[in-house]
Amino acid sequence: MSEAEEDINELDSETENGDVEMCLMSESEVAYSEQVPTYKTRPDGEAAPKVKQVDFNGNADSLFFNDGMRRIDLVLVYEDESKNASEKKGSIYKRKQRKRECFEGSLMDFGVELESTQSVIDEKLFYVKLHMPFDTLCSYAEVLHIRLPIALNDLAPQSSGYNCFTKHFYPDEDVIAKETKYFTAAFKKNQLDRFHEKDRDKFFTPAMRSRMAYYVLNRAPYDVKGNVRKYGFSKLLNGGVYKDAYPLHDCRFNVKSEEPGCPNERFLLYNEWANPKSFYKMQPLNLIRKYFGEKIGIYFAWLGFYTVMLTLAAAVGLGCFIYGFKTRESSTWSKEVCDPLIGGQIVMCPQCDQDCPYWRLNITCESSKRLCVFDNYGTLVFAVFMSVWVTLFLEFWKRYQAVLEHDWDTVEFLQQEEQPRPEYEARCVHERINPITKSIEKVPHTACGKCMRVSCGISTVLFWVLLIIASVVGVIVYRLAMFLVFSTRLRSDLEKHKELEPFKEYVTPQMATSITASIISFIIIMILNNVYEKVAIWITDFELPRTKTEYENSLTLKMFLFQFVNYYSSCFYIAFFKGKLVGYPGKPVYWFGEFRNEECDPGGCLTELTTQLSIVMTGKAVLNNIQEVILPWLKNLIFRRCTQVGSEKAIPRWEQDYQLQPIGKLGLFYEYLEMVIQFGFVTLFVASFPLAPLLALINNLCEIRVDAWKITTQFRRIVPEKAQDIGAWQPILQGVAILAVATNAAIIAFTSDMIPRLVYYWAFSVNPYTGGSNHTMAGFINSSLSVFYVEDFKNKSRPNDDISQQWPNITTCRYRDFRNPPSHHNQYEFSIYYWHVIAAKLSFMIVVEHIVYFTKFILSYIIPDVPEALKEQIKRERYLTQKNLHETNIEKFKELMKPVTEKLHNQVEEPDLML
Repeated sequence: MSEAEEDINELDSETENGDVEMCLMSESEVAYSEQVPTYKTRPDGEAAPKVKQVDFNGNADSLFFNDGMRRIDLVLVYEDESKNASEKKGSIYKRKQRKRECFEGSLMDFGVELESTQSVIDEKLFYVKLHMPFDTLCSYAEVLHIRLPIALNDLAPQSSGYNCFTKHFYPDEDVIAKETKYFTAAFKKNQLDRFHEKDRDKFFTPAMRSRMAYYVLNRAPYDVKGNVRKYGFSKLLNGGVYKDAYPLHDCRFNVKSEEPGCPNERFLLYNEWANPKSFYKMQPLNLIRKYFGEKIGIYFAWLGFYTVMLTLAAAVGLGCFIYGFKTRESSTWSKEVCDPLIGGQIVMCPQCDQDCPYWRLNITCESSKRLCVFDNYGTLVFAVFMSVWVTLFLEFWKRYQAVLEHDWDTVEFLQQEEQPRPEYEARCVHERINPITKSIEKVPHTACGKCMRVSCGISTVLFWVLLIIASVVGVIVYRLAMFLVFSTRLRSDLEKHKELEPFKEYVTPQMATSITASIISFIIIMILNNVYEKVAIWITDFELPRTKTEYENSLTLKMFLFQFVNYYSSCFYIAFFKGKLVGYPGKPVYWFGEFRNEECDPGGCLTELTTQLSIVMTGKAVLNNIQEVILPWLKNLIFRRCTQVGSEKAIPRWEQDYQLQPIGKLGLFYEYLEMVIQFGFVTLFVASFPLAPLLALINNLCEIRVDAWKITTQFRRIVPEKAQDIGAWQPILQGVAILAVATNAAIIAFTSDMIPRLVYYWAFSVNPYTGGSNHTMAGFINSSLSVFYVEDFKNKSRPNDDISQQWPNITTCRYRDFRNPPSHHNQYEFSIYYWHVIAAKLSFMIVVEHIVYFTKFILSYIIPDVPEALKEQIKRERYLTQKNLHETNIEKFKELMKPVTEKLHNQVEEPDLML
């Protein structure tokens, strides 16, 4: 058996048969794929050292061990199950205790200092506090490539008159001091004196200390037997050995700490960031990043930038809405529909078989006016504007992100620097030759195994996408069935109830069907979301990505693909499929040979698309904000009520934090997902709903403060993580932006009535098609409705006798299409007007797409991703880093050569000779 095969990593097996075994460790037995520094080597057979247990000293605000000197970098929580345990549970408890003792011994071998304290609320709970000594921190800072200041940034910041205006929208510098900017370099333990900070207590920030402590936590073995070692802190959490691990908040969110030297950053964040009174202010991003880490900081930076850019889009969209609202009464199209002498004299064909009555066009007067609010020339201008806006948003975000990367020292956070996940390392049992280094490395599966895992994942995702499409088809069938019901009963029911008489002009069968179907679609969306979430996580775990970034990117792609189909499929159906293949009254098209395909309102499907968007957007925003606010608050309230203690007892900081909610394994994933789905609604279908950016802006102003309040007051402090950018969400946003150009052009061309109106105005409103010589919109309604002879109804679709008796003198009816009349030699075939309209629609879509795509390309080319001032700072920083490194090497060389130099001085004849 090879040496590689003997060295087995295990993560999730339970093979112990005995009760209590001594935890044995040997330096020769433990080999890690990463170079994790160790500080103590225990001989074979020596037991792991016990953690010192101390009583709580009564200082509720303390962030230190009982000695008041060693800072708490991380807290572990476990439950002592030794009391009142059955024999079986006692055996389980002993295994947990053995793993815990071995794990804590491993932590101490890695240079971590521990101290345990019993809970003052629940005597079964114990809190193990971790402290990283300075020497240990230096070792792991070098492993993790942590960057630290080497010199003050001597490049003067650019100032302008614009700053005098914007300073009123930033937090007061007297409250949150402006952060001093430094040039930084990757930490080297042997160059400690070259870094700017000299105070060892401030050398590493609390966020850095917690990050390094958590890194050790994930790589300390909890069981070692010969060459078999088990490690991975997530396994200990899942197995109940520990309940959680978290860094401490520095104070209560609403009360300042009385501890000397406490920065009270949580208190500042609550008052200047999470408080609703600060809704108009920019976020203190540097303090957010310093307290929660770069990953949290980059999310709120993106969300804030997105919200600021939405202000411009919302203003333009509101202007287009006001324009449409003011012109709705003066629109020639709505005037003709509402005119009793025009719309009141036009009898429309039944919209379903047998049971649907004839109806007059003017009953859709109010819906026609609503349609004019959104279907106007301002919408076209706004759709083009939004295509340019989304390009500017993405390009300027790249520039802003580049500045943040430099200021937050994530420019060189490369894939090679990110450590593999413990779950990945524990399953590395196969060997392969690294294609870059040509050295032997271990991987968790072969190429064939990886292919099978990926294929399984793709198949599962496709199955769920098809399931969503099936649910959409189900909603369509509901639409077809309920439209028949509403068409036959809605009018009569409204007439029977006098109190509902005012709604008669507003509630049409199409409107009732659209609203109920949208609500049902929204409910189905939310149910499928909850189910698929677990499936996507299982698939990603099965694929076993190497790093956490790869894991999140893989999960992001799966979840977004599902959410894209789930949220947008009904909108795509209404925009591009509904009412397109309906045939004509004498030859309608049927679904499954049974359900007659539904038609659009005489004004088109744009109103229904607007209804669908407004219901889904508003419902999703309200439901998400309720979940984010109410659920954590209720859980914390119930927990506090169940664990009440006397007011005379002081509760330590670590126990106060444990009463808060955990942040969750996926952290900010759902926050990103929520915002990207909203971004899709704002961009993909904005041609039908100009108020979408305004709704998104209002939601985001609330979302920023709700998220800030949530993570500041209701959740335990998250373990800080590095992040260079927003990850896989960036290409997803770019893909949505490209698709948005096509969808908005298609909505204007094929869903709205803008192109048919333009064709009529410029081509068919003058000779030889009419008797006039001036271009006009008068007569458009008559030209857009085709004529059908009622005697041509087939038996399946012919109105029943009761309807025929109610309309005895009807010989023809009208329907929405461009077809030849019954007297034409090609009766009911598409007319010349139809082919003109189709040609105009295709030409419009092709021309607009190419113009907008070309504009986007030009903007992307002329806007650099990195500002020129930032390029100078990066060059200056590299120069100073190389200078420091060179000076350090020179000094080391001098120290190394000093004995040789002295010896040569004594041997040469000229003692004053400088060597």
